[in-house]
Amino acid sequence: MYTFGPVRSRRLGMSLGVDLLTHKTCSLDCIYCECGITTHLSVSRKSFFPVQKIIEELNTVLAKKPKLDYITFSGSGEPTLSEDLGIVIKFLKDHYPEYKIALLTNATLLFDPTVRSNLLPLDLIVPSIDAVSFEIFQKINKPHPILKMDKMLDGLIQFRKDYKGMFWIEIFIVPGLNDSVDEITKIKEVCLKLSPDKIQLNTLDRPCQTKWVRPAFFESLLEIQNLLQPLPVEIISFPQKINNNANRSLFGDQTSDDIVAILKRRPSTVEDLSLTLNMKIVHVHKSLKTLEENGLIEHKSENRGTFYYLTFRAKKNNL
Repeated sequence: MYTFGPVRSRRLGMSLGVDLLTHKTCSLDCIYCECGITTHLSVSRKSFFPVQKIIEELNTVLAKKPKLDYITFSGSGEPTLSEDLGIVIKFLKDHYPEYKIALLTNATLLFDPTVRSNLLPLDLIVPSIDAVSFEIFQKINKPHPILKMDKMLDGLIQFRKDYKGMFWIEIFIVPGLNDSVDEITKIKEVCLKLSPDKIQLNTLDRPCQTKWVRPAFFESLLEIQNLLQPLPVEIISFPQKINNNANRSLFGDQTSDDIVAILKRRPSTVEDLSLTLNMKIVHVHKSLKTLEENGLIEHKSENRGTFYYLTFRAKKNNL
């Protein structure tokens, strides 16, 4: 499956995810990544799947005319590593212009003019900037060895000059690393050059690959928000549950495949799955029980609750 959801996103509302990469292919190995360790660290763009198969799946899903706020390129790696990204964006714009298209990106490849050109038709792009200092960038994002911060930022600035859509910046706060006044001031200087429509402060919400990483306190996020003024800054909060059955009548009953598609990209609690897939908790429990009995998922208790993960067997079989 190249698509997942629709899911209720904390930032984008009802979003249909599109993942064009094999699992954990990325140009960074961020210590906070909820998808786990990057197993294929790369800056080389290529086609990971037959693009016609991706288009066929999109046609099947979108023919049902789901109510979406965005179609979002995201998933378990860096979307711009796919050479097919521009082709799929153009296909969606040509055949489904009623839908807005978003991209979540680490912005590492925007120094490439071809990548910048591919992304210009997007309605929304959300690049992340977690650090500007070399040492902190290395500690938080653990980049591919050839990536250089100044080259990446120059590419992002050039893209911003040409891009006409909505432009948000995400800053993921890791306490003890990028939350100092000095580092936030450096990030602010870059953001002022980029004139974002919005800055979103994010922090750890679910288990990640590095055990010692912890979420920032809300008071710390408020202090950072103040430091970044007069830029437009919001602190991302987990969404409130809403009663929305609009997509259930279009997509039918959610299946175990839908849950696997979510867990492939991020560990989730029963409550997370209920909210993002708009399923009753009793149905989520039933599907999770079947998946666990078949050895495809496992669970682990964390501070925020019990999280479910794909097992190594499931990942190995590329479910």
